[in-house]
Amino acid sequence: MVTWPLFAEQFFNEKLIVEVLGIGIGVGVKEYAAREHEQKRNVVMTEAIGKTVARLMGGGEEAEGMRRRARELGETAAKAVEVGGSSYVLMGDLIVELIDRNAGGL
Repeated sequence: MVTWPLFAEQFFNEKLIVEVLGIGIGVGVKEYAAREHEQKRNVVMTEAIGKTVARLMGGGEEAEGMRRRARELGETAAKAVEVGGSSYVLMGDLIVELIDRNAGGL
């Protein structure tokens, strides 16, 4: 995944994707631009984009590691939403709790 944060929580999302999960590369934006005229400071040059995409799409060890970790995360997420998976069970618990709260308020 190539990250290109512009504002708000996107910089936190980039940190998660690049540094924590290790499944992406940032194009190099480091400053928040709150207003349209400030966004000109965050222009990313074509060369930086090309280098980032080449790193990501290359067949090197770094790119292969990112693809492997992304596959593993996908498998984990798929298991979580299957019947009996953690997300499946927790969503059911939430629905039961909301129904119970609503029934108590009638």
